[in-house]
Amino acid sequence: MGDHTGEHTGREAVAAVWRIESARIVGALARYTGDFALAEDLAQEALAEALVTWPRDGVPRNRTGWLLTVGRRRAIDAFRRRAALDDRYAALARDLGEGGAASGSSPADPAGGAADVLWDSDRIDDDLLALMFVSCHPVLSREARVALTLRVVGGLTSDEIARACLVPTATVQARITRAKKTLAAARVPFEVPPAEDRRERLGSVLSAVYLIFTEGSTASSGGDLIRFDLAGEAQRLARVLSRLVPDEPEVHGLLALLELTAARFPARTGPDGEPVLLEDQDRRRWDRAAIRRGRAALARAEQAGRGLGAYGLQAAIAECHAVAPSVEETDWERIVLVYEALGRLAPSPVVDLNRAVAVAMADGPAAALRIVDGLAESGALRDSHLLPSVRGELLARLGRTAEARAELERAAGLTANERERALLQRKLAALP
Repeated sequence: MGDHTGEHTGREAVAAVWRIESARIVGALARYTGDFALAEDLAQEALAEALVTWPRDGVPRNRTGWLLTVGRRRAIDAFRRRAALDDRYAALARDLGEGGAASGSSPADPAGGAADVLWDSDRIDDDLLALMFVSCHPVLSREARVALTLRVVGGLTSDEIARACLVPTATVQARITRAKKTLAAARVPFEVPPAEDRRERLGSVLSAVYLIFTEGSTASSGGDLIRFDLAGEAQRLARVLSRLVPDEPEVHGLLALLELTAARFPARTGPDGEPVLLEDQDRRRWDRAAIRRGRAALARAEQAGRGLGAYGLQAAIAECHAVAPSVEETDWERIVLVYEALGRLAPSPVVDLNRAVAVAMADGPAAALRIVDGLAESGALRDSHLLPSVRGELLARLGRTAEARAELERAAGLTANERERALLQRKLAALP
């Protein structure tokens, strides 16, 4: 009984320290070895060793130091295996010195030298930021950026990422392996990019965080409308970024958008997990603390005085909804204007479709249908359920029931999310 309890405690301790400190551990090892892919492997090896050792020998006093020491020891082993006694290996060996991990001291209570050299508190923020930039490097595909960010910065396991993204674990592992090989082949350095490249590269980081949140807030497939763990991880990453890059307004704009959108989560699903449309939501269930955080982040984005970027503009739209007492009392004219600005700054058929929804509320369904018909004629969103869903709604409001039915049936056939399909089928059943 006692052994079983100790084993359980050991495993819980490993999971807890990994979730909290993994990004810093990988960052410190990457800075030290100069090899991002190797650092991630070393951190995973240290984690595997902890899963065996801690339940058996007890949880060490300095858990992070233990993992860093083991990671460093494995780094030296890796350099030895490469049979390359280059400057890095020589420096590593010198730094370990007497009493360090290389001289046989127990990692259960590291002597200090190994961990302290790595764990430079002044560099931790730089390490974290560099980790984000490397994980979201433009040489990687969107899927690879998401997987690598969740793994390396978020501390999620391959199984957790697979569940979140609704793909097999083997697919996630393949994406991560391929991403690390790509970064190595492209000789991507482990560093925060120089100032002249930083803003452009930051866009890649923000895009990855936004993709993670978008998949969490409205799951593209499966039985749940919202994947709270995935959306919550994106919010956490956005908060970390806002602390690491406080002078970039779009970082605060993204954080504002995520907070204000997540504020509506408690009212977006009913007791059985079914979607609840905006006009039917109980606004008393909206998360007021998240709204306050979102509005504060939006204010910080505005204070920069450079004008809002694409994420900031979307946050401004979300704020209009957050402060409105009801759908009828929402400032739809302002929402239409902000969507027009967003369409000029970041043209997208989804932005145009959302603008059409706002136009329907401000000026009526006929004006909105002209926008949607233009999108349909252009072939945009051909394979998405979103366009026929909105078009069906507008046609129903105009009394064109037969056409509305055809559009809603098409939308139901295109969506892979079971909850959204059920909602569309309820709309079909409600048609006269």
